[in-house]
Amino acid sequence: MSVHGARDKIQNAVTAWPEATAHPHRFGGTEYRVGERREIGHIHGDHLVDIPFPTKVRHELVAAGRAEPHHILPDSGWISFYLREANDVERAIELFRLSYDVATKQKSRGEA
Repeated sequence: MSVHGARDKIQNAVTAWPEATAHPHRFGGTEYRVGERREIGHIHGDHLVDIPFPTKVRHELVAAGRAEPHHILPDSGWISFYLREANDVERAIELFRLSYDVATKQKSRGEA
C-alpha cells in the first residue's frame, strides 16, 4: 500500500528546512541530509520512510506506536514508517523533523 504523491510532499517539506537537501539513496529512493553528510532519513517511493535516531529516541517512538523497528535492522536506532493513508504523510514529516532537530542540535554542539 502507498500514498500517491507522498514522496513529493515530504520532499517539499523537508527541503524547505535550513541546510536540508535531497539526494539519491544508495539503496534506492531519496535520502535527506543536513549539511554535506548527515542523513536524517530516506524515503522509498510513496510507501516507506526509514529514519535514524539515537537508540533512546527510537525506543520511545516504537513504544508510543509512532513508528516500527527498522524493517532490516530492527535492533538499530533506525525506524521504519509505512505510508498507508493520507494522514501518514504529515506523521512522516513530523518524524523527519524530529530527526532534523536531533541532527541540528548535535551539529551545533559539535557532535555531528
